[in-house]
Amino acid sequence: MSLVLSVLLALVLDRLLSEPKRFHPLVGFGAIVANVEKRFNRSQNQEKSVAGRIFGSCAWVWAVLPWVSVGLVVHQLSLLDPVLEIVLGGVVLYLAIGWQSLLQHALAIAEPLEKEDLAGARQAVGMIVSRDTSELDDVAVASAATESVLENGADAIFSAIFWFCVFGIPGVVLYRLSNTLDAMWGYKNDRYLYFGWAAARIDDLLNYIPARLTALSYALVGNTRLALQCWNAQAVTWKSPNAGPVMAAGAGAINVSLGGAAVYHGQLQSRPRLGPEPDTGNVPSAKGIRLACGLVNRALLLWFSVLGCVVLVLNISTGAGL
Repeated sequence: MSLVLSVLLALVLDRLLSEPKRFHPLVGFGAIVANVEKRFNRSQNQEKSVAGRIFGSCAWVWAVLPWVSVGLVVHQLSLLDPVLEIVLGGVVLYLAIGWQSLLQHALAIAEPLEKEDLAGARQAVGMIVSRDTSELDDVAVASAATESVLENGADAIFSAIFWFCVFGIPGVVLYRLSNTLDAMWGYKNDRYLYFGWAAARIDDLLNYIPARLTALSYALVGNTRLALQCWNAQAVTWKSPNAGPVMAAGAGAINVSLGGAAVYHGQLQSRPRLGPEPDTGNVPSAKGIRLACGLVNRALLLWFSVLGCVVLVLNISTGAGL
């Protein structure tokens, strides 16, 4: 039952406090990682793929595993007292999720769109996506925001909860730091093509199961039939093995047409369509962003309900066995 209470505490803290505005551990981790990259990512490493991948793998180990060890020590200490276990687990999980932060960023885009403030919406969406936003129209802004909400629902919330439930504090520390390194190093450009290979692959591995559970959750709390159809037909067409199922199922669940070409770093990239066909689905809009936020909230409620039921059944079974 302590697991359920830790998750509940984390969600309550996130709901009340949102993301820490100052002294967030991930900010400090980012500064450390910048120094790690200076040590390992040297220009000559990029000339050979094998060398770049070796140095990148070593950098990942150097940056992540010491903190996972700290998480393991904290986890062991938390087992000394049931209340301490709940509190420490809840606080660490709170620092690893971004539920309210995600919703706040999304609404900061939806509200300008509703007021026909395209410049404000472009500026807000530029805070959460890597594509070029200066020339986006209102539909493209809404599409980018909706995609981000759906994808980051998995990355910022559900994957963290999954690894906390599986391996406790060390598990969620491992996931959150790995995901952060992927966000920093997982680019296919000259600087990170080889050096960031390990960070990207490890993040893909850690997100594989949670992403599919998230996609299933979106389907169950939304338009189930359409979500499953889109997931089955479109997920394999997306370049990311984990974002594909999540965004395809999510787009189908809220019946909004997403995907399509977008400009990244000055280059137009062709991307498959996600969700229903444009002539049958809804056009991306501020309403679609709010629908995506509602979908994430309902999926989170589903996760917590299932977790509570599973723990309850296990406790009853264990008690019956005694």
